[in-house]
Formats: sequence, C-alpha cells, structure tokens
Amino acid sequence: MKPSPYRWVVLSVFVLCSAINYLDRQTLATLAPLVRAEFHLSNAQYGLILSVFSIAYAACAPFAGMLIDRIGLNRAVSLAVGVWSCAGICTGFTRGLGGLLGCRGVLGMSEAAGIPGAGKAIHRYLLPAERALGNAWNQAGVSLGLILAPPVATWMAMRYGWRQAFVITGSLGLLWIPLWNLTARKAQPSDLPNTQDPAPSIAPSTADLLRSPRLWALVAANALNMSVYSLWTNWTTLYLVEKHRLALAEANWFAVVPPLIATLGGFGGGWLSLHWVRKGLPAVAARTRVCLVGALLALPTALIPLLPTPAWTAAGISLSILAVSSVSVNVYTIPLDIFGGARAGFAVSMLVASYGAAQALVSPAIGAVVDAHGYAPVCLVAALLPLSAYAVLRRADFNPPGA
Repeated sequence: MKPSPYRWVVLSVFVLCSAINYLDRQTLATLAPLVRAEFHLSNAQYGLILSVFSIAYAACAPFAGMLIDRIGLNRAVSLAVGVWSCAGICTGFTRGLGGLLGCRGVLGMSEAAGIPGAGKAIHRYLLPAERALGNAWNQAGVSLGLILAPPVATWMAMRYGWRQAFVITGSLGLLWIPLWNLTARKAQPSDLPNTQDPAPSIAPSTADLLRSPRLWALVAANALNMSVYSLWTNWTTLYLVEKHRLALAEANWFAVVPPLIATLGGFGGGWLSLHWVRKGLPAVAARTRVCLVGALLALPTALIPLLPTPAWTAAGISLSILAVSSVSVNVYTIPLDIFGGARAGFAVSMLVASYGAAQALVSPAIGAVVDAHGYAPVCLVAALLPLSAYAVLRRADFNPPGA
C-alpha cells in the first residue's frame, strides 16, 4: 500500500477541528467577565464551572478513545464534534449557573474525543517517521484556537452580544463535519507497518493496554510534562499582572506570545524526531531523545522570577512552553508507535485523561503556593517536571538495547 499523496491535506482538515475544539472551550474564558456579571457569579462559582469541564474531560477521555477504536474515526469524531458544537450553542441560551454547569460538562465529555481522534488520524494517514511532525501540526491547530479565541469571541460579543458569540463559535463544528467526511473519503489510509518499531501483529485488547507498564509510564510522563503547559496557559496573564503590575490589556499583549512559540516548539520537536528517524534511529528512541533535549531546554524555567521586565518574562515563559511542546508531541506519538493503529484512540485518550486530571489537581495547588510563597517555588518545580517525565520514559525502557 502506497502512502496517500493527500495525507497532509487530510490531516490539515483534522487540525482545523482541533482549532475549533480549543476555540469553543476558550470562548467562556474570554467572555467570563460578561457572563459572570449577568449571572452574578462569584469566583468560587466560576471555578466550579471550570472544574466541571476538566473533570468531565479527564473522566470521559478513555471512553472516547474506546469509541473511536470501536466504531471508526469518521463516525466517532462526527458524533463528538456534533455534540460539543450543540453544547457550545446551548451555552448561549443558558439562564444561570445550572445551565452553565450542564453545558460545560457536556462540552468536556465530547471534546475529550478531539486529541484521541487526532492520534487516530495521524496513525491512519501518515507514515511512521512523520507521526511526531503530524502531532506538531495538530498542536499548531490547538495554538490557533487559543490565539483566536480572545479577539474573535470578544469581537462577536461586542457586535452581537455574548450569547451570540457562543452560538456562532459552536456552529463552526457543525460546518466542519461534512468537510471532514468528504475529505477523508478522497484519501487512502497510510497504515503501513513501522519497520523500525513494528506494532504487534495482533492488536492488544483494552485490558491488555491497561495492564501495560509502558502505557502507565506514558500516562505519568505526560501528566508531569503537561503540568508545565497547564501552568503557562492558565497563569501567564495573572503572573504578568501581579509580578510586573501591568494592566490587563497590556498583559494580554505579552500573553499572546507563548502560544505562538509553543507551535514552533511542537514543529521543532516533530522535525527533530523525523530527522533522527531518517538517520536510522529507531522511532521510539528518536522521540525519547527529543524529550531529553526538551527537558534540558526547560531547566531555565526556574529563573523566570528573576527576569526584570515583562518582555524578558514573556521570552522566558516562551522558552519554557517551547520546551514542553517539543516533549509533548513526542510523548503523544510514542503510543502510536508501540501499540499500533487498532488501539490508537484509546492509548492516546489515556494521555488526554492524564492531562485533564493533572490540570484539575495542579491548578489549586499552584494557587495555594503562589498565595503563600509567590511564583519562585512554582517555577523551580516546573523547571524539573519535564526532566522527571524523561526519567520516567527511560525507566520504562522503550528503547531497544544500544539505542
């Protein structure tokens, strides 16, 4: 079977889905002041809304992965995007806290299929050596959604009202579903065997995967590494406001930079993995080596509290999230290499669940430490987490002897 000449086109259409995914989930964060003011929500109530999404996201990710593997990528992702689009639209018709909690819970449940679906598509359409680069391209879609949410949702809210902003952004997913199904039918899959790290001839069952120490090593490594990603995607603006006494609008100008740099980190990690595979290094060994490079790049994160200006701080945060992103695209690719395509959805979904769970646990801990001791201890721990993730991968012995 020859690889599809349209494989990157097909994946690009799926990357658009990832952008819509993050645009939908970030719309509430962007419009939170308006929503809170209309419903008279306290900080605690708003935090509850965020927690409901994270818990539903983490809890449902494994089931979303199993659904993708069982009924197929196209049907499963069409169902998931349809549900989360309706949840986004319905947010525009809520009348209070209960409605918001329900809509965010359904949104978290259905959006949990997004990253596992991307993993399934990457395995299905790309060659083995290209998979980390494919994950980098998908991460670019995630970053695009994060970047577009503030200006797009704000403009819609100012022009049409915040309710219509949810309706419009939610409707984008419904337009994407026929586009994806049409595109996917035009390309043949590239499910070729990986001659360097062959997948098992018989697909492991879900129970086999859950008993696999290698899967749990990936889950742990992803939770450690993505805790740093969660730190900067949720706390950058607050850090700039509190540390450098910036106005909100000024802080957000600097806060736009790290997501852009994260995209470069993802592509850098994907390209470096592809480069080393083409040089003859086994795929998993190449990806693990990139994780070491990224972990070393993350060590200067400890120095961020010492940086004197907002510009230098934005640069330091950007380097940190670049390093984490280069690790992330490779950690999310390793399950595709070692478990094969038949269980790709479930294997990746376990990593998605670990990220959601880590974010739910780490966020209040960060707040407590910052209140008591400032950001210095948080940055020190964040500097060491990617290296800890690499150590977990090495201890799992993914690489063949001599790699």
